Amino acid sequence: MSDKRTHKTVLQYVGLGLFAISLVIFTAMLGLDNYRFDAEMLTAPFDSEVHQEALRQAAEENGLFEQTYATTFSGMSALQETFRDAQRIVNADIDANGVPEGKQRWEVELPDWQFKSQRVTWLKAAATGPVERNPWLWFCLTIGLGTLGGILYMIPKFRGHAGIKNDHIYHSSLTRGLHYDWRDLFLWGAVIGIIVYGFWYMDKQWFWPAVSLLITAVIVCLVFFVEKSRGRNIRDAGPDTLSAYFGILAGIYFMFFYVLLYWANQHVVAWVEMVDPLSRMLSGGEASQWFLYGLMYTLIILVMGVRMFAKYRHNKYQLLRTGSVMFFQTAFAFLIPEILVALNKPWYDFKDIWPLNYDFFFGWQLDQFQSAGAIGIFMLVWGILLIIVGVPLMVHFLGKRWYCSWVCGCGGLAETMGDPWRQLSDKSLRAWKFERWIIHGVLVAAIVMTAMTLYTYFTGANEILGLQTGNVQQWYGFLIGAGFAGVVGTGFYPLMGNRVWCRFGCPLAAYLGLVQRFQSRFRITTNGGQCISCGNCSTYCEMGIDVRAYAQKGQDIVRASCVGCGVCAAVCPRGVLRLENSGVDAGYRTVPERVIHVSEEEGVRLVNA
Repeated sequence: MSDKRTHKTVLQYVGLGLFAISLVIFTAMLGLDNYRFDAEMLTAPFDSEVHQEALRQAAEENGLFEQTYATTFSGMSALQETFRDAQRIVNADIDANGVPEGKQRWEVELPDWQFKSQRVTWLKAAATGPVERNPWLWFCLTIGLGTLGGILYMIPKFRGHAGIKNDHIYHSSLTRGLHYDWRDLFLWGAVIGIIVYGFWYMDKQWFWPAVSLLITAVIVCLVFFVEKSRGRNIRDAGPDTLSAYFGILAGIYFMFFYVLLYWANQHVVAWVEMVDPLSRMLSGGEASQWFLYGLMYTLIILVMGVRMFAKYRHNKYQLLRTGSVMFFQTAFAFLIPEILVALNKPWYDFKDIWPLNYDFFFGWQLDQFQSAGAIGIFMLVWGILLIIVGVPLMVHFLGKRWYCSWVCGCGGLAETMGDPWRQLSDKSLRAWKFERWIIHGVLVAAIVMTAMTLYTYFTGANEILGLQTGNVQQWYGFLIGAGFAGVVGTGFYPLMGNRVWCRFGCPLAAYLGLVQRFQSRFRITTNGGQCISCGNCSTYCEMGIDVRAYAQKGQDIVRASCVGCGVCAAVCPRGVLRLENSGVDAGYRTVPERVIHVSEEEGVRLVNA
């Protein structure tokens, strides 16, 4: 019986140990600081003397200034109670004395949104403890130690023979995948959980969660019954029983990280404090959860990019592609935006394109562009030109790979951190049918939301056909921008493969894919006579394309979903697959299947199926 273990060196065990220690410290540090409030920090964000006095009075009545809170949860609970009491005090004052002349009631009240916008500021100001006193130390013990451990683990991978070895990827407790039923359970649990939470996120408006559930049901019915996929084409990513327990734990950790980052950032104050000195060095301002996220995102791509260099060092295309995503993430997505902020200019990622950058046309963003002078106008024009000129032109010559595999940050994280799980992508026909309906549905939703946004911006009308533009923007950002792209898109790397978001949800990928399918010169050509049906190409396809089926037929591959990563060609032992950008016959070679027909009457001839 073959040995199913992947043997590691001492250096790799040291690297794993350091990374595990850093992860434990990173998680535990959220509970190390204490929080103590005073009147000055509580009232500082408010200009109104009425609001300040109400907050002081409510805080004194609740004993807020007299206690030290051990966790963000207890501190938040006390703050929330104090704020609600302050709202009652303000409302009672308005009822007794009336609204000041020239004001309306809503201008004098304490609205709920002010609490949501100030809670992180209050907790950061109130923090006291080891993390607040020594942020650099905790930065080194977490992010620094984790980065060092990752690099140490990668170094031995440069030894030995270059080339792809499966190394029992379907036996590893981290990468073997899940039985279909368990995978289904995790997916539907996450989707329904996000939609149900959306009820509270939208201030207890049931309309948008109900619409989302209805659309989900319609898509399921279309795929299962109209397209007759029920009970067919089910593909397990791994063995027949629940497996990949390390993968499950990793996925759950990723999902909880995104939930905290997007919807409960008041509880990650310690993480934000840790990177605050670095933020001040780069932009001159305090760190936010988005600075923390951008920093971690960039470091993960850089460290796991080293792994890609080691794994695919036999393939120049992969080395260049990996270097490209590392560069664009570091320079364009992280450093340049921070430098712009330091220069008092708008934060802007020059490689981010609508509709992936779904808030590009939001009113506040357009106003910010116009108020920033010449550079702001350049940013606006640059973004529009990328949409209407850059995307069609670049996809025509290079395919969608120029963005999805060489530039995009989402693709960069999927290709680097997500590479160990690329084999878990579902290659079934059913998955492809879901893919088409969902991703194009998200594209339509992005277009409709943007049209409503522009209509509101230019006309001042906040409502269209009974729908408020602000609610549409808020729900799209919650469900697609955060829930789908973050919680599911990244959290499901170890459960459904590394391109869940890119394959099923990214509206820009849908736009790029439509151009690639009908107008691009890019295709993957095949030499079916050389194919030995090893299946490496299909195994490693992160977009769920059964590449081997195309290769066996000698059919070129132009799929809207193909991101041109080229890994299928890199892992092919026979050189069957080639990535090409030219050929006068590209327009018709990719549509029909070419079949050799043999008969006694007509002999041998090539026909189109």
